[in-house]
Amino acid sequence: MEQRSLKVLDANKTFFSQITTTLTKLLIPTKLGINNVLISIKRNNMIKAYNNYSQVNEREETDKKEILQKKYEEYYAIYLEAIDKYIIDSVYKKVKNNTATNFEKDALAKYYMVVSLKENQYVEYKYRKQEYLIRVDYENIVNSKKENLISKYNEFYVNKMESLYKGILKNYSIQITDNISSKLEENEKTYDKIFRTLETYILEVLPIKMKINQNGDYEKSVAEYERYEQANIGKLDIRDSIKKRMILLGISRYLFTHSLPLAATEQCYLELINEVQNLILKEKNKARQNSLFDLLIELEEEFSNKLLSTKIYWDKPEEREEYKKFWDSYKKIINEEMNDKDLKNKKQILFLKYDLKKLCVNSRKHNKIIKIYKSKLVELGVMKRISKIRNIKIKATKQKVSK
Repeated sequence: MEQRSLKVLDANKTFFSQITTTLTKLLIPTKLGINNVLISIKRNNMIKAYNNYSQVNEREETDKKEILQKKYEEYYAIYLEAIDKYIIDSVYKKVKNNTATNFEKDALAKYYMVVSLKENQYVEYKYRKQEYLIRVDYENIVNSKKENLISKYNEFYVNKMESLYKGILKNYSIQITDNISSKLEENEKTYDKIFRTLETYILEVLPIKMKINQNGDYEKSVAEYERYEQANIGKLDIRDSIKKRMILLGISRYLFTHSLPLAATEQCYLELINEVQNLILKEKNKARQNSLFDLLIELEEEFSNKLLSTKIYWDKPEEREEYKKFWDSYKKIINEEMNDKDLKNKKQILFLKYDLKKLCVNSRKHNKIIKIYKSKLVELGVMKRISKIRNIKIKATKQKVSK
């Protein structure tokens, strides 16, 4: 009897659960429609409030501006809450009932990744949550193909996204320049986050910004963006990845000067240089090693031109004086008339010698890369290789003299 009753109970549960699941599937599109209507209303209110606030003349009364700003911020918060509710009420239930598209499944996974930041990285969570919610709605707007709506939304989208990305990058900058509390492993993760954030902005936000601001303000950014696009073509290896990141840092100097300040950008360049040096150490094939040296010099040149040449404050005055000498030599080489091969060799010699002086300050730590640098300088004909026999004789002579 007990077994029979359990079987009946199980059958009833299955029956009723199937009915419930079917009803939920039928109701989800209705719920989705209601949420979309609510989002649309709140979006329109927010855009209207944003336009009123952004069009206020700087010379107008401060009180009026503050009132419009407060109104915009209220509508903005309500708008985000509506998108958040849409994800929880509609997308979550669709995923749970296995009726979601791949896009919706991916959207929910990203949502939980953002929410997981709240406990340990609240500042990042605060910006990422807003960025995520706005992006979800923007994709819905683009998919609607309503050009009038897209046009109205674009200005708000670009302005808000730029503000959020600046906040995110500023937060990362603080993390990597806080040497006391940072660990090496944490810093490496933060470097990756910086580069991914820059890449996302440049691929997804900057093209829209350049499209709606066709007044020449972004001339440098456009040139760098085209350079980045060329570097992004084809199958990429680790060298291409480093080159891409180098270009991203160059673009950041125009777009995020204050949010990714000089100290943080310098750390990012040094991280890339260190990465190339490690690749040179591991590479045994001579041709590939020479290719890595070319990349190193290109990276060093970017670092010098776009950052060190504009650096005002130096921790050590002697480093500043050393760089001044290097910069004078570099400008002299650039202004000389010579073929490409000679120019490339002269630049390699200059950068490698400049690097070598810095590496020799801690020769024990950098012993291996110092040897490779010296071998390269021997190849370039500006340093002589001391034979082992001659080296032994020199050491023996030094010992006699000391006795």
